[in-house]
Amino acid sequence: MQSAATNTPEGGDIPKTLHPCLSALDLTLLGIGAIIGAGIFVITGIAAATQAGPAIVLSYILAGLASVFCALAYAELASSVGGCGSAYGYAYAGIGRFAAWIIGWDLLMEYGMNTATISIGWSGYVDHLLSSVGLGLPTYLTHDPFSGGIVNLPAMLIIMALAWLLTFGTKKGAMFNNIIVYIKLLVISLFVVVGLTHINSENWHPFLPFGAKGIVNGAGLIFFAFIGFDAVSTAGEEAKNPKRDLPVGILASLIVCTLVYVIVAAVLTGIMPYPELNVSSAVSTALLSYGHKFTAEVVAVGAIAGLTTAILAFYYGFTRVFLAMSRDGFLPKKAAVINNKTGSPNQLIWTAAIFMALFAGLLPITQIANLVNIGTLAAFIAVCLSVMFLRVKKPDMPRPFKMPLNPLFPVLGTALCIYLMATLPLITWISFSIWTGAGIALYYLYSKKSNLRSDPLKG
Repeated sequence: MQSAATNTPEGGDIPKTLHPCLSALDLTLLGIGAIIGAGIFVITGIAAATQAGPAIVLSYILAGLASVFCALAYAELASSVGGCGSAYGYAYAGIGRFAAWIIGWDLLMEYGMNTATISIGWSGYVDHLLSSVGLGLPTYLTHDPFSGGIVNLPAMLIIMALAWLLTFGTKKGAMFNNIIVYIKLLVISLFVVVGLTHINSENWHPFLPFGAKGIVNGAGLIFFAFIGFDAVSTAGEEAKNPKRDLPVGILASLIVCTLVYVIVAAVLTGIMPYPELNVSSAVSTALLSYGHKFTAEVVAVGAIAGLTTAILAFYYGFTRVFLAMSRDGFLPKKAAVINNKTGSPNQLIWTAAIFMALFAGLLPITQIANLVNIGTLAAFIAVCLSVMFLRVKKPDMPRPFKMPLNPLFPVLGTALCIYLMATLPLITWISFSIWTGAGIALYYLYSKKSNLRSDPLKG
């Protein structure tokens, strides 16, 4: 799928291609920034306490292996189809227009909701850190109107701040992301080093307190922690060598994050009995139990750093998917205008910032955060199916990276995602159906009538 369009949007501006400036290392760090967020600091302890016990280590390995099937599919399509539309673009090339629209619509929900909900989590960590030094903000400025406040101001401010950063161009945003990811990994390393001095092997017994089923249940709970590698694929147009660097960024970030998750889970369950980890700040709680107050505060800073890069990655992904859909005629083409100086879709960035900041500041979006999971799983299914369809539809298409064991791996990836979707609560399915229904209505009322490209593999 070519990343540039030749259509002229309303107003006479001609959309230009984004600037290719990201290396394989940049893409890998973008993936790490998106994957390692609140999950490592929050969900590890809860999953260990309620689902798997010390065997949470195996749950992370299982979830990581499951993610590999989808990551391999993304890698093949990123190297062959390309573009900045991620699963939307791949579905357009492999399945067709209508499927592409639905997946793109769901991706906008996934990235947009993730940006807003993680911003709310970021606000909570920042307020906690400020409170620890006597500078806590009043409740009415840290909670939405439905939660006893007026507005969640920090959540709105971080979105606007990152919008400002993105308007300076992708390379500067990547440099910022790289620095914060390094800080985050250093903080995690500090926890591991300090934690290793307090390992008590008795805490690992029994290793399977919930049985083998606990490993599977734990994997289901923590699977969302691996969501984020797909954000790398939205950088297809800005990669210096997309055919090589995109697969490297997708797979390397997933492998690194799986190793980090496994190591942290092993140390965490080794220094504290697993029943005591059912708290929202298990890592800090474990350190405080051994008197490491300063280290616990540093870890809190690391959590904020982790959330910041996650917000940045999903925000970036949202704008790139929206940009791709605009170029293809599904959404207003004015959004496809690229700033000549920075090489970024600044108008789109600020428009998205306003809406996402309002959601984060005024609505209790955390209550419907499962929409992120179901939207992502739907996108994963589309990518796996697109690999199989394109192998038949375009057998001679150049594929610098090929997903092994086709169609076995795509089928396994599809089956796993369907299984995980089936385990989500009914309210999530209802909300997802409403969102998808609205998307279908918009498609027939507007998008289907637009000037769409006949062949997504041609500009």
